Amino acid sequence: MITNICTDVEMNSVNILLRGGTVVSAINAKKQDVLISGSKIVKVGRFISDKNAQVVDVSGKLIFPGFIDAHTHFDLEVSDTVTADDFESGTRAAVCGGTTTIIDFATQNKGESLSTALNNWHLKAFAKSSCDYAFHMAVSDFNDNVKEELPAMFEQGVSSFKAYMTYDAMMLNDEDLFSLLSSLKDMGTIVGVHCENHGIIKSLTKKYTGNNAMSVSTHPKVRPSIVEAEAVGRLLSIAMVVDVPVVIVHLSSKESLEVVEHYRQKGCKVYVETCPQYLLLDDSRYDLKGLEGAKYVCSPPLRKKDDSKALWKAIKTGAVQTVATDHCSFTLEQKNVGLEDFSKMPNGMPGVETRGVLLYTYGVCKKRISIEQMCRVLCENPAKLYGMYPKKGVIKAGSDADIVVLDPKTDGFISKNTHHSKADYNPYEGVRTKGKVATVYLRGKKVVENGELILENKGKYVKRDKNMLDEP
Repeated sequence: MITNICTDVEMNSVNILLRGGTVVSAINAKKQDVLISGSKIVKVGRFISDKNAQVVDVSGKLIFPGFIDAHTHFDLEVSDTVTADDFESGTRAAVCGGTTTIIDFATQNKGESLSTALNNWHLKAFAKSSCDYAFHMAVSDFNDNVKEELPAMFEQGVSSFKAYMTYDAMMLNDEDLFSLLSSLKDMGTIVGVHCENHGIIKSLTKKYTGNNAMSVSTHPKVRPSIVEAEAVGRLLSIAMVVDVPVVIVHLSSKESLEVVEHYRQKGCKVYVETCPQYLLLDDSRYDLKGLEGAKYVCSPPLRKKDDSKALWKAIKTGAVQTVATDHCSFTLEQKNVGLEDFSKMPNGMPGVETRGVLLYTYGVCKKRISIEQMCRVLCENPAKLYGMYPKKGVIKAGSDADIVVLDPKTDGFISKNTHHSKADYNPYEGVRTKGKVATVYLRGKKVVENGELILENKGKYVKRDKNMLDEP
């Protein structure tokens, strides 16, 4: 197996002192200096002095831990095509947006071993990644042989798994889902689940087939919010019987949040991830003509404005623990395949580059969430949930020097002409933004300057440990 593992002795020979900025954590934001030596942060505090350090004036800037995107799909074969972004272009976009670590999905094909799937993803990412990377193991074929492989996955740093409750090629039935959760119970791993009722989706799709109703506008009709909420409830019932925590990935609706709260009150341990598209976009996009509407075909679909309001509130109250992107990019040519039949269209949107600035602009600046809450859902919580804390996710002595310098005074707008994804559109085209990711350090080395990548392919594989996030 090929791995490029992150080690402690890397990159810099000269200390770097970031002076005069505001260091943001999940608890507070205060003016502090940050001293970097090699790949590590060695000191955080006021008026740090080091005569041998290169001093970088970051006055007026916000200093975040490197963002963590725990939900990306790079170089994924799906819907008879392959995502537009591989690990080279996808991680380039990620780090330019302030994301210094991604967790992608090593996806097991039917009949394949987990070790084969993991090795396939190592080959995809090795020597191509411009930010650090890790893998969830997506299990699509659970059997006795796969069960025996689970401990080996953990030993190789894969401490989280993924299961689907829909999609013919990847879904696990309730029995297999129960068995997977039971098998992982004592290992300290966490399972994220794509929750949608497969049978209802198939039945509703058949209802519209042949009735000249297979345009993009039908996509949300075959995947209504109840389809997600039902599957969330079913998963949490299974999790309660097994007595294990689970993660609901890309939760999209107010209805599903209500189901989660109901089960939490019963003692269920459940973490929730949502995505910027569910916070900022709504299902009116599917009424746009032709390929304009196709740009927004993702699953679960975009919902109503009331759903977005509920999700913002849930971040503020702590009911949602992480915000990832579900970056799954395609070109318009790839989307065009399903223009006359949405069920043939590859599902997904780009987003790995814009997440940080969108949350700052429409979360913090609009006072929907605090800057500390932004740090919590983008940095500290995913680091803890997925076994990387305090190596990642926080600015403190001993942590990796993964740092985002955000200039809060720079206005801008989002455009496909300036993003780094291979997708030839951006779902947030023309959206105005406050703040800019100016500089990014990856393990102490400056890799992004003035928003542009200056040092590429320096990403390393991150071996991860057990979930450390407090129970929600």
